[in-house]
Amino acid sequence: MGRIVTGADDPVVLYVSGGNTQVIAYSEGRYRIFGETIDIAVGNCLDRFARVLQLSNDPAPGYNIEQLAKKGEQFIDLPYVVKGMDVSFSGILSFIEATTEEKLKNNECTPADLCYSLQETVFAMLVEITERAMAHCDKKDILIVGGVGCNERLQEMMRIMCAERGGMLYATDDRYCIDNGAMIAYTGLLAFAYGETTPLEESTFTQRFRTDEVHAIWRDKKELASVTGIDEPGDKIEENQG
Repeated sequence: MGRIVTGADDPVVLYVSGGNTQVIAYSEGRYRIFGETIDIAVGNCLDRFARVLQLSNDPAPGYNIEQLAKKGEQFIDLPYVVKGMDVSFSGILSFIEATTEEKLKNNECTPADLCYSLQETVFAMLVEITERAMAHCDKKDILIVGGVGCNERLQEMMRIMCAERGGMLYATDDRYCIDNGAMIAYTGLLAFAYGETTPLEESTFTQRFRTDEVHAIWRDKKELASVTGIDEPGDKIEENQG
């Protein structure tokens, strides 16, 4: 869906949400996972820290972390864990959960400083593994998808890194970043067009269904155009919005 909305051709995909953190690139019929979290997702990390600070869930914990982080002035060193192409967020979450109360009580920092420091650290980890995947796959562009992809600071950091490599950052707005029926329906449309169907009595769901288990038979540009009538993916959204 992100490629259709943004017009990105063949990017490295950073998939970041409350349940997933993966760096993906398309190869030989599947979206291959080149790096991922080895424990909790980045969105889960941010949401859980929002609860520590007792931030509102309206409109979303991660959004409120983002807004508070903009007011941060002091950077606090936090655990930074990158293991090859993978990241870990459980350690940084445990550390900041354990130290927040004392730091605030002693006026060592503000809640805004903590949000700012957490964002900067976890997003830097994501930039590192994404850039490593770009070098491995010999790609210059990035597409960010998933709920955390709405975060303006994450987009800014990725955009800077892409520019340094002569590439482009593509990101969707909150209509397609957060959970939505459009991405499910469109994927179903493509699968159906290529004869991929599942009888209702055999259908099921699982949270452990991995990205690289799906055979993306619709991925070839010529085949996509023949099914959807879209020659350039980026043209579709403008036409629909008009």
